This record gives sequence, C-alpha cells and structure tokens, in this order.
Amino acid sequence: MRAKTKHGEAISEINIIPFVDVILVLLIIFMVAAPMLQQGIDIDLPEVNASAVESTKEDFVLSVRNDGTVYIGDDKKTAYTTQTLEEKLQAIFENKEKKELYIRADKDIRYGFMMEIMAICQKAGVERMGMITQPENNAKK
Repeated sequence: MRAKTKHGEAISEINIIPFVDVILVLLIIFMVAAPMLQQGIDIDLPEVNASAVESTKEDFVLSVRNDGTVYIGDDKKTAYTTQTLEEKLQAIFENKEKKELYIRADKDIRYGFMMEIMAICQKAGVERMGMITQPENNAKK
C-alpha cells in the first residue's frame, strides 16, 4: 500500500525512521565489539606471593640496578658493564659444576636491558636462571 496525498498521487519520499534504527543498532554492536578486538597476546603473569626457594651459600646472585650497573654476589665495590660482565661470568662458570644463577633486579628496570643481561649470562655458560623477588608481605607500599 502506498501513501497518497490529497490529490491521489503517490508519495515518493524515503521513510528514514527504519534506516536510523538500523544504523543505531549497528553502532551499538560496534561499540560493544570494539574492546574485544584489541590486539596483543594474553599473558598470565606470575604472582608475587610465590613460595620461597631454599637458598644456600653456593648460590650465585647477580644484582642489576636501574642505572645499568651490575654487581656479582655481595661485592658492592666492583660494578660491571655489559661488556665486562660476559668475560667475568665465563671465568666463574668455566669450572663450576652447578651452572645456575639468580638475578636480583630493580623493579623499574627496562625489559630490553634485562633480556640483554640474561643473554650475556646464557652465552657465558649459565644453564639455569632464577629471579629473586621481594615477598609480598615485605614489599614497600
């Protein structure tokens, strides 16, 4: 059925109301779906409240500060750079039977720098690496 004017002629205008309804429904669908389309990898990061590992005096600890200095063990006098660290670690781990070390690093350290340190350790012969964290109840807030 066509709508007719007073004179009996057909109205040839487009009914805009269904068009607006469809556009609004599509807008709502895209608004709901857009946050789900974020790209990236879903990673389940480890919790800080992990159980403590038994430590011994033979454990080898590498301390990495945010300014890029690296210390071996409790020696706070000798700082190593990425160039000198590999030679020192090769000399230490050359005759060691247990080729593992623990890394203690500042929480604000750059990820790329930390990966560089870990690569140096691996090239020097370290087979296993662990990360030392602050227990959750002792963490500064």
